[in-house]
Amino acid sequence: MRKSWSALLIMVIFFTSSCAVVVGGAAVGAASSGTYFYVNGELKTDYYYSFDRVWSACEKTVADMRGLDVEPLKDIGSGKISAMIENEKVQITANYKAKDVTTVSVRIGVMGDRVGSQLLHDKIADNLTRKK
Repeated sequence: MRKSWSALLIMVIFFTSSCAVVVGGAAVGAASSGTYFYVNGELKTDYYYSFDRVWSACEKTVADMRGLDVEPLKDIGSGKISAMIENEKVQITANYKAKDVTTVSVRIGVMGDRVGSQLLHDKIADNLTRKK
């Protein structure tokens, strides 16, 4: 009985520690890798589209969410969009990773919001898969 409680305690400590949390997303598997990494308040995933197409999807997502004070900064192969969405500071970062692979990171607020970030990733994936 004591071993069972010890094993349970170890599992609880492992799953609640500050290690990276991996979250799977089957609904957006066609647009992204389906694997999300939540580290230090940022939710990241890879999208299997060109950087320019992903960047456009990120801009459309911010517009669809009625972002205010939008500040896009785009360079060759990287970009960052800062905006206020529903009274929260949102930062979306896109980086070229390889041909037709772009990494997108979403951070909401100072500490991060995993659920809100997942919502924005879902909207980005939806904008990527919609026909133009």
